[in-house]
Amino acid sequence: MPAGEKPKRRAGRNLPAAIGVGVGLGGAVIASLFVWIPAFLGLVVLAVLVGIWEMVRAVSVNKARPPLAPLLVGGSAMVVLAWFGGAEVLPVGLLLTLLAVFVWRFAGGPRDYQRDVTAGALIAVYVPFLGAFAALLAHPGKDVSDGAVRVLVTIVAVVLSDTGGYVTGVFLGKHPMAPSVSPAKSWEGFAGSVVWTGAGSAVAIPLLLSDAVWWHGVVFGVAVAAASVLGDLGESLIKRDLGVKDMSNLLPGHGGLMDRLDSILLALPTAYAVLAFLVPPS
Repeated sequence: MPAGEKPKRRAGRNLPAAIGVGVGLGGAVIASLFVWIPAFLGLVVLAVLVGIWEMVRAVSVNKARPPLAPLLVGGSAMVVLAWFGGAEVLPVGLLLTLLAVFVWRFAGGPRDYQRDVTAGALIAVYVPFLGAFAALLAHPGKDVSDGAVRVLVTIVAVVLSDTGGYVTGVFLGKHPMAPSVSPAKSWEGFAGSVVWTGAGSAVAIPLLLSDAVWWHGVVFGVAVAAASVLGDLGESLIKRDLGVKDMSNLLPGHGGLMDRLDSILLALPTAYAVLAFLVPPS
């Protein structure tokens, strides 16, 4: 649940279903990381494909028609390139995907061309490009177990941010953070996200990553919390602009997959950059 939100945000949700789906998704990710990490690549690709489909479906509300096929193929390719080639080749995947979107849309003629390719470019950057940083965090081909831990601490940090922001916002939230975008999100909730995530990461990072110290965890937690909240606000802004409540109804009690990934997508490149600087992979 997004940081700093009041309980009314979740009114009408099927809470048992939401908990069950959340636990199931989390369990699948953790199992893939520590049992057979190639399965994690499959999960990331699947999540990217579903996210692209949801975004294309959502922007169609405003009559935008970004070409789906090049986004699906290019999005999958971005994740695979990041997995096997690292950060150096990820921008190449993005550029090729954008080129494919621009060329593929030629067949539809000039009417609304600019609108459609702009929507396609937004989706290409927002979903597969940011999502591919999950593969970069895992960095197979080096220390696979270290990569799995990096993904795990990022997920834990996002959960701490969402939970800390929600609880703090419920009990202490008085000053709206972005009332025109997410009226129930408060500055107090944001502070709770930062404190919870910084404190939790100060414990988790030194325990799970070699050569890390407590202040590395604080820096990591504060950065991920800020990115997580911004990511949630970003998706809220997109949904308000489109006039939709959820990106889809795919997940019972949650809405769409993108409604669960909003806090994670921006946190992934943030976590990757901070950890690469403070605790370089061995």
